[in-house]
Amino acid sequence: MHATTILMVRKGGRVVIGGDGQVSLGQTIVKGNAKKVRRLTKGGVIGGFAGSTADAFTLFERLEGKLEQYPGQLTRACVELTKDWRTDRYLRRLEAMMLVADKEVGLLLSGSGDVLEPEGGIMAIGSGGNYALAAARALADSDMDAEAIVRRSLAIAAEICVYTNANIVIETLETA
Repeated sequence: MHATTILMVRKGGRVVIGGDGQVSLGQTIVKGNAKKVRRLTKGGVIGGFAGSTADAFTLFERLEGKLEQYPGQLTRACVELTKDWRTDRYLRRLEAMMLVADKEVGLLLSGSGDVLEPEGGIMAIGSGGNYALAAARALADSDMDAEAIVRRSLAIAAEICVYTNANIVIETLETA
């Protein structure tokens, strides 16, 4: 997935998902302040996406439906969404990846059937995801809190990745 960076960090009783605001079409930046991170289900779940915006909104809507069907069961809702994503003719064509989290678990979802929980509470997606992931892992043992780690790591990714900018949107959940 190109044209974004989304990072999730779970540390110190908080889970934080942050993302940049750049939207690119080919070699052109068409928007610099997109909101790719948002709250779902009345604020109990946070999520961010990399990929096509329309596809991501479709997946967020479907995830909210699954969360209504399986309240308080983020993992089950994500597995059910991913099964639909793989088998439904319409959904199969959607090109996006998602990071979602609630108070207990954080997950990466993909159209290839992945529902992955991060190792060490840190995961990233998008074209700048590996840069942000490396920065966050390096900062994880510091005295910085989860939000500070996300902000600094995304800033580092924005300095390296041409598809990532420094207009950062953050969502946080208290886990303790």
